[in-house]
Amino acid sequence: MIRKSVILSFVLLAMGLSLAAQQAWSLENCLQYAMENNIQIKQSVLNTEYNENLLKQSRLGQIPSLSGSANYNSSWGRALDETTYRYSNEQINSLNMGLSSYTNLFNGLQVRNTIQQNELTLMASYQDVESVKNEISLNIAAAYLTIMFNQELVAVTKSQMEITGQQVERTKKMVDAGRLARGNFLELNAQYASEELNLINAENQLSISLLNLQQILYLPIDTAFAVIIPELADPDEDPLLVSAQEVYSIAEEIMPEIKSAMLSMESAEKGLAIAKGARSPQLYLSASFNSGASDVRQKVVEVGPPQQIPIGETVSGETVVSNPQEIPVLGAYPFYDQIRDNRSAGIGLGLSIPIFNSWSINTNIANARIMHENAMLDLQNRQLALYASIQQAYADALAALKKFNATQQALTSMEESFKYTEKKFEVGLVNTVDYNMSKNQLITTQSDLLQAKYDFIFRTKILNFYQGEPITL
Repeated sequence: MIRKSVILSFVLLAMGLSLAAQQAWSLENCLQYAMENNIQIKQSVLNTEYNENLLKQSRLGQIPSLSGSANYNSSWGRALDETTYRYSNEQINSLNMGLSSYTNLFNGLQVRNTIQQNELTLMASYQDVESVKNEISLNIAAAYLTIMFNQELVAVTKSQMEITGQQVERTKKMVDAGRLARGNFLELNAQYASEELNLINAENQLSISLLNLQQILYLPIDTAFAVIIPELADPDEDPLLVSAQEVYSIAEEIMPEIKSAMLSMESAEKGLAIAKGARSPQLYLSASFNSGASDVRQKVVEVGPPQQIPIGETVSGETVVSNPQEIPVLGAYPFYDQIRDNRSAGIGLGLSIPIFNSWSINTNIANARIMHENAMLDLQNRQLALYASIQQAYADALAALKKFNATQQALTSMEESFKYTEKKFEVGLVNTVDYNMSKNQLITTQSDLLQAKYDFIFRTKILNFYQGEPITL
């Protein structure tokens, strides 16, 4: 029974995976999946988390530091007895403990500028994440539209191939009836084979475009992968396109790559201020607390009766004694009592003035200026690249629109011409060569029209995207 349940579970799981694999993907599904699973986006998010930690640490750097220490020593031989302050030969075990604290009061505003620099760097990294998302979105949209173009091209090629196949069957019957020469059938059959090859090439291009989208999404390669093909209207003859300059004026304010470059430039300015701050004197405050204990130390437990202690002899040999004095009686000195009695504390105010440090401060300032100038150039470069991309997309959109309008008119004439040629071919007034030439011209025009249509759609999507509109179909 258990075995049957396990087998049934595996079957249901396999069916579920199969259904999931066969489910067609919309553009929105692709974009959402990429936003959640793309490796480049994940790396950018990790970079923001790293910068968040840097900012957090720089803010915590304003809090005074506190550290503790403990030192245990064991010594043999001649040593100072801290009770009698006499040297003796014995083993001494001692323990010293302490706490120390340090806080910076002023160092040329380096701490404050570091916090502000890390804030700007973090905001720039947020914009970098959005920039990576935008780049991935455009790549996915381009791959998706390529699939749509190739799929529609396959459909057109199949349709033309079916027409040619019908003509092949009709011509074969007429050749068998003796009404046409066999050469007509062979030439038309060659045309059919050529169109079959075109269909295979179109299907291969479709498969490659599907593979490309799966690779962008980091999906396992699946031959059953498919996308939803929405109905896209043909471009208007004279659509209202915003000028490239107007698109750039909007994009310069909202595109994350520009915001990131501007924030990075401001961050570099703070870096220059930090480097200059190293020239300033540093004022700091420190404090300490210490204590210790030793196993040879003793303490006075009581005072004995007054005694006279011999202190020497006279010339005649008589003993000289001291005045009567009380002699302390020493006893054990408990560990915790020593720790309590040996406590000491201190506080200090220090000033450090940089005088000469191998020219490192001036070198750091010079490097910070270079970083700032490089950030300014990076901003200009991104602005120029954005403007060039918008100009290129605008020019490509206009060119694609003109090509579409001209090709559409040519296709109308070509379809009428082909119908006329086809009728003449059916009654034997046109040979196979002329028929095939007219058919090939029609297929080429249909392909050019599809290419112009999807090229215009993609370029207008880019222009709309630069104006802050999400990518949709």
